[in-house]
Amino acid sequence: MRKLSFAIAVLATLGGASLATSASAAPGAPMGVTAPDAITHVYMTPMERRMMHRRMERRAMHRHMERRMMRREMRRDMRRGM
Repeated sequence: MRKLSFAIAVLATLGGASLATSASAAPGAPMGVTAPDAITHVYMTPMERRMMHRRMERRAMHRHMERRMMRREMRRDMRRGM
């Protein structure tokens, strides 16, 4: 979700840059560089934040369970070898 929000912010900035006239840009600046007032902040919706948080929790739990299974497997192999 963070990448999506960043992509939307970049597109919004570029869209604003294409609509801005050269008078709003700094003198001698390349086309597409706009004044700071053209920058908009894109915030995450509560649903996006909740989805991102749940995904992070799922991934953390997956890593935890994966490590746990590996350790159990190693212990089992150690017991069989004896």
